[in-house]
Amino acid sequence: MLGPLNAEGPGPKRESNTMVKSGKQAKIKGGLADSPSHLMHRVLQLSLDIYAEEAGPDGLTQRQFAVLEAVSARSGLTQTDLVKATGIDRSTLADLVARMTTKGLLDRERSTLDARAKAVRLSEQGQAALEAARPRVAAADKRILALLPKARREGFLDLLTSLTDAADAAPEQARAEAKIARKAAKEARKAEKAAKKALDGARPKKKKKAVEVVAETGAVEAMIIPLKDVAKA
Repeated sequence: MLGPLNAEGPGPKRESNTMVKSGKQAKIKGGLADSPSHLMHRVLQLSLDIYAEEAGPDGLTQRQFAVLEAVSARSGLTQTDLVKATGIDRSTLADLVARMTTKGLLDRERSTLDARAKAVRLSEQGQAALEAARPRVAAADKRILALLPKARREGFLDLLTSLTDAADAAPEQARAEAKIARKAAKEARKAEKAAKKALDGARPKKKKKAVEVVAETGAVEAMIIPLKDVAKA
């Protein structure tokens, strides 16, 4: 007995994305739906939009808030310390701190630990701006977490923490790998130099024959004419 006919009829079947059910909704898998970078970019854009709505047009930007919060937690941070605390790259942070200092949000002075570095401290204006921004940031965070079921919020934060920890460890890992590579290259050069020296030592040295030395000595002596013989001549 024949089974039901293919509704699409004969010929090649059309390719379709895999449907994966999650709860009551069906999600399409494949392409951008499986791209972590794309998904994280969309989530980042969503979070920044929510932050901007809560902070308002005259409020602190997300990066400004991060810098003020980091400096508030530990006064006297250097630029290197701020890079580690906020995750903002060095060149962007330097420009950001300069603009925040011009606006009066930060004060800069010589570091007591490193005379070559500048330490950053909150100004009175910066402290007031931070205190005004905190409830707005809390409201933005609350809206973002509200997009997830309560049972998944803690796990979501754990995943974000794992990713940020990996991001913080990346520069240290890169420096460690570069150090290992330099050490390996140095050892390779030493081994090459030792091998070359051993090869040169194994080669027999060329010696002049005694007959040649005697002949050369005689030739030199023959060229020396005593002064008395010159006078006689």
